[in-house]
Formats: sequence, C-alpha cells, structure tokens
Amino acid sequence: MKAIILAAGMGTRLGKYTEGLPKGMLEFAGKPLIEHQLDMLRSCGLNDIIIVKGYAPEKIAFPDVKYYVNEDFANTNMVETLMCAEKEMTEDFIVLYSDIAFEKRVLQAVLDAPCEIGVTVDTDFREYWETRLERPEGDDESFQIGPEGNIIELGSPNPSSEQMNGRYVGILKFVGKGIGDLKRVYHENREKYFESPEPWLNSKSFKKGYMTDMIQAIINDGVRVDPIEIKRGWLEFDTTEDYELYQKWLGDGTMEKFLRF
Repeated sequence: MKAIILAAGMGTRLGKYTEGLPKGMLEFAGKPLIEHQLDMLRSCGLNDIIIVKGYAPEKIAFPDVKYYVNEDFANTNMVETLMCAEKEMTEDFIVLYSDIAFEKRVLQAVLDAPCEIGVTVDTDFREYWETRLERPEGDDESFQIGPEGNIIELGSPNPSSEQMNGRYVGILKFVGKGIGDLKRVYHENREKYFESPEPWLNSKSFKKGYMTDMIQAIINDGVRVDPIEIKRGWLEFDTTEDYELYQKWLGDGTMEKFLRF
C-alpha cells in the first residue's frame, strides 16, 4: 500500500502562520502537519510515501519520500495535484490532504476498510463543527449514504439534513479495480473539460476540480464508492481562526474531545 500526500497548496487563509510556507508545513504540537502524517503512516507500516508539492517546494524536504511537483499549482486544485503522481498508481494507495491531523485509529480504519474506492467520513462531527465555527451551517457540504450503504452524493453546498450523513475528512483509498476507475473517469472528463472555463460539478472548472467532485464523477459513472466511517479523531487546518483555536484547545484540554495525540 502506498500513500500520496497532496501538499501543493499555499494556505493563504492561514495568514502569517504559513507565510512563505506550504500549508502542510504549518507547525502544530511541535512539528509540521506533514511530519505528523509521515510518523503516523510509518507507524502503520506504510513506507512507500509520495508527496506532491507545488507552492514553495523547497520547504518540503523529508528523507525517504518520493516527490512530484504540480508546477501549475496556482491555477489548479486537488485533482490535478493528485494526478501529478499518476505514475505511482500501479498498486493500492491512499490519498491524504496535507492540512489534516488524525489519530492512528483513523488511519487504521482506512487501511482495514474492505472497499475498492473508499472515502473517509466522520459520522460524529457535529460538536467539532459547532465548536470550531461561528456559523457551522455556512460550511456544510453534502455527504449522503444510500440505502445500499454506498455514497450517492458528496460535496454539494447547502445540503438538507437528509444529505448530511457525515463530514468528509480528506483521506481516500483506491484498491484494485478502483484505481482503474479513478484514472479512466479522470481522463474521460479531462478530455472533455480541461480547457473549459465553465463550472464542473461544484468546482469553478475542471482544471480547479475539488477531490469531492472527482469522487462524484466516479459515482455518476456508476462505480460504487463506499464510506469509511469514523467518529472524531481528526482536525482540519484551514484558517487563522482554526489554528489559534486549536492552540487554545491544546492548552485547556478541549483537544481531548476531538483529537488525541
């Protein structure tokens, strides 16, 4: 099993904390987020690790890691960053966003999940979301699980309560046939939409495609995608407010409710 970490982003919404740094190099609890991830991956026996860099690539230089660079990071998004490492998609792999921290049990749940395409979802996210955000409903996205237990919709803004079975975490798994399905659906859509400035699903364009829209495109193609359900045990670092709040949580013990290092 390989691990691909997507680390091309600038992290502009983290302000002074990531000035001149890729988002994944934000330091938290004594080391950069990516270093936390590398330690966690290796503790679970994953040593074939790829990082896709973009902004300030020289700032990410961990040993015993293979690197790719999204040279067009400023004009693209997660999907194009992932596909910069397409050469590595010859065996089973997981995908990690570089701006999340997570517990070992979360990663183990992903590794143990019996699926060809799996998307990690927190089904007990609401207290975290409401404690973290002033207006949590303003950041809601759909994550709907159908009657057969597979994902039928994700990533749409302003979902109804029926469309909110959990919160997308930013860890995905591709195994066996699922790898081929990812590459096939990606290239079919790329051929049709890459040069188009028009929106692609919920993304501004295909070139700026969100990973949730890539997964939705796979679902729309008739491929089964399964949820990998967890309960808490992760954090997303998106804004200055996030970082300052999490630092406070480390100091006052609140962190124990949501993430245990």
